[in-house]
Amino acid sequence: MTEVTIETIPDAPGLATRAAQIFSDCCRNAVAKKNSFTVALSGGSTPRQLYELLADEKAEFREQIPWNQCHFFWTDERPVAPDHPDSNYRMTWDAMLRRVAVPEGNIHRIQGEKPPEDAASNYEEELRTFFTLKNDERPAFDLVLLGLGEDGHTASIFPGTEVLNETTRLVAAPWVPKLNSHRITLTLPVLNNAATTIFLVSGDSKARILHEVLEGKPAIFPSQAIQPTSGKLVWLVDSAAAARLHTTRASTTEA
Repeated sequence: MTEVTIETIPDAPGLATRAAQIFSDCCRNAVAKKNSFTVALSGGSTPRQLYELLADEKAEFREQIPWNQCHFFWTDERPVAPDHPDSNYRMTWDAMLRRVAVPEGNIHRIQGEKPPEDAASNYEEELRTFFTLKNDERPAFDLVLLGLGEDGHTASIFPGTEVLNETTRLVAAPWVPKLNSHRITLTLPVLNNAATTIFLVSGDSKARILHEVLEGKPAIFPSQAIQPTSGKLVWLVDSAAAARLHTTRASTTEA
């Protein structure tokens, strides 16, 4: 069974605060159990507000997090250099990582400047080495952060792309026709193996797709394929994004 929780937050700042609370709790619990915390970060404007809040000297969360015991990975990346404005890594670096005391060795970025297939292969090898995986094992992140595209994609898993059917690779470099570009992304078996997964969804532009993903027919959008094998799935949505939802459930459990 997948434990699914849907939380509606009044606005985007409140959503960032709630996400920071969960991030901090997951981090401290993981460090208490195994002396480290692993998180896969998402790009996008909504997660950026979370990252800025976590690193804010005036907010409570910065001092709660044992940064030197956190290991940062990414769910996906664009095929660009790390200093490119479109880089997910650069956004996260600017918003959070440059502002906190994270050891350089704890930052595990996708090398988007390399040919996409090489970047995917290298990142898979890094995951296998860090998590000491055997051939058929998958990394188990403590936390995965995801966004929801207006077409229902998540990470860089887009509708109609072959990566939706990937079952063996940990990282892939799918060609995305609508973008006329490759992307590098963690695959569904990895994304579904986390202890906690959070979708962050904000704004009225996401109201239609959020309704279709949560209350429409299943197995249409890539984001509906996020069904953790044993972890928790949390949807944090603001009121604007939740405007078309027919129910106001705080939580539900699905098979």
